[in-house]
Amino acid sequence: MFWFYLLFSTLCVSAAYGGKVLVFPLDGSHWVNMKVIIEGLHSRGHHIDVVRTDDSWYIKEKSPIYTSITLDVESGFSKDFLVTFVEQLLQIQREGKSFWTRLKLEMEQSEKASLMHEKTSKLLAWVFENKTLVESLQRAKYDLFLTDPGLPAGVILARFLKLPLVFNVRWTSHGEGHFAIAPSPLSYVPITGTEHSDKMSFFQRVLNVFVFLFGNYQIANYIKAPYEGILHKYLGPEEDYHALFQAADLWLMRVDFVFEFPRPTMPNVIYMAGFQCKPSQPLPEDLEVFVQSSGDHGVIIMSLGTLIGKLPRDLADEIAATFAKLPQKVIWRYKGPKPSTLGNNTLLVDWMPQNDLLGHPKVKLFVAHGGTNGVQEAIYHGVPILGLPLIFDQRDNLLRIEMRGAGKVLDIFSMDQDIFFRGIQEVLTDSNYKDNMQKLCMVHRDQPIPPLDNALFWIEFVMRHKGAAHLRTESYKMPWYIYHSLDVLLCLAALVLLILGILGACLGCLCSKVCVTKKCKHE
Repeated sequence: MFWFYLLFSTLCVSAAYGGKVLVFPLDGSHWVNMKVIIEGLHSRGHHIDVVRTDDSWYIKEKSPIYTSITLDVESGFSKDFLVTFVEQLLQIQREGKSFWTRLKLEMEQSEKASLMHEKTSKLLAWVFENKTLVESLQRAKYDLFLTDPGLPAGVILARFLKLPLVFNVRWTSHGEGHFAIAPSPLSYVPITGTEHSDKMSFFQRVLNVFVFLFGNYQIANYIKAPYEGILHKYLGPEEDYHALFQAADLWLMRVDFVFEFPRPTMPNVIYMAGFQCKPSQPLPEDLEVFVQSSGDHGVIIMSLGTLIGKLPRDLADEIAATFAKLPQKVIWRYKGPKPSTLGNNTLLVDWMPQNDLLGHPKVKLFVAHGGTNGVQEAIYHGVPILGLPLIFDQRDNLLRIEMRGAGKVLDIFSMDQDIFFRGIQEVLTDSNYKDNMQKLCMVHRDQPIPPLDNALFWIEFVMRHKGAAHLRTESYKMPWYIYHSLDVLLCLAALVLLILGILGACLGCLCSKVCVTKKCKHE
C-alpha cells in the first residue's frame, strides 16, 4: 500500500505540474541533441508534441516520449538534399586551395542555402494556410515552444502562435548564435570561417570585418529575402526577421567557454555544452572482443558524422592504407565501398556507439571531422583529436581544440599516407595532447549542476513564468543608429561644433574690436 500510495502521489504531481511543449526541431545530428532534451522533459512529466515532415529521416513518427504532428509537405532539410549538397562541397574543395575555389565554395553554399530557405518558406505558407492545423495548435494551449533556429520555421511559427520561445542553439539560420543576440566586437570575436582566434593581427581583423560584411550581404539576399512575404502576410508588416530571433526568451547554447573563445554574452543565454554526453555503457559483446584484442596498443576510432558516410575512393584507400600500418586496432564508421587497402586491424561499421567508445579506456585517439557533438563528447571523455575538417563550421571547431593543445588538424584534401601517418603518431606519442584534453575534461565536468539538468530547469522556469522577459534585452526594438548611439554622437558633435562656432565668433568680434581701437588711437 505504501508503494501504491507513493506511485499515485508521483503521478498526481506529474499531472499537476506537467506542461505542454510544442517542439519544432531540425533533422539529422540536430535531432540527436533535441531528442536528449525531449527525453528529459518527458521524464519530468511534460507532454511533448513534435512537428515533423513526412520526409524526415531521423525524427520518427511514432515514439513513446512524444506525439508527432506530421506535415504532408517537403521540408527544406531533407536527407537527399543535404547529402547531395555535402558531396558537391567536397568535390569543390578537392580542386585545391585558391581564391577562386573559396569563392566557388561560397557561391555554392549561398545558392543551396537560398534553395533551402525557399523550401522552408513554402512549408510555412502551407502551415499557415492549413486552417485546421493552425486551429488545433491554438486550441492545444501550449506552455512553451522549443525549436532549433538553424532554420527559422519554428521561430516564425512560435511568433504566430504567441508562445514563450526557447532555443536549443549553436547556429541560427544566419550564423553562429551569439552574433544574433550578444554584442560581438569584431576586434576579438572571430567570424566563423575565418579560422582566426580571439588574438587577431591587424590584417586578420581587416579580414574579419570583410567576412562580416560579406556575410550580411548573403543574409540579406539569400536567407532573409524568402521570408519577407511570409512575415508581412501572416505576422504583419512591422515584423522584422532578425527581431524574431532576438525576442526569444531563452537561448540554450550548446557550447561553453571551455571550448569557445571568451566573448560578451547575455543574461538569457544558458550554456549547456556536453548536455548530451554521459558516462560510457558496456559495449556490445562483439565490439568489446575486438577492442580488447588491441592489447596495450589500444584503439583508434574514426567517424566523419551523420552526413558523410563515404569518401572519394582514392581518399578512402589512402586512409585505409595508413591505418593498415598501425599496431593499434581501428574502428571506422564508413558506409562506402570497402577500400582495397583495408588492413586486418581495421573494422568498418555502419554505426558505432561513439559516446561509449570514447569512454572506453582502450580508446587512445579520435579521428573526427569536427562536428560539435563529436568534439563535445571527446572533451567529456578526455580523448585527444586528430581533426579532418570537411565542411561548414568543422575547421573552426577543430581550431579551438588545436589552440588548446588537445588535438591536431590536417587538411584532408591535400594529405597523403605519410602526412596522415605522422599526424596519428604525433598525437599518440606526444603526451601533451592527452594531458591538455584531460585538463579540458576536468574543467568541463567541474560544474555545480549537470548541463542537462540546468537546461531543463530553465525550460521549466520559462513555463512557470510564461516567459523570461526580465532576462531579455530590449535592444532589438531599437533602430541601428540608436543601438550604436550615433544620434547621441551626432548631437554631441553638433554641440561641440556650436560651442566652437560661438567661441570663434566671439574671438572674431574681440579681434575686430581690438583692431578698431588701435586704429582710432593711431589716428
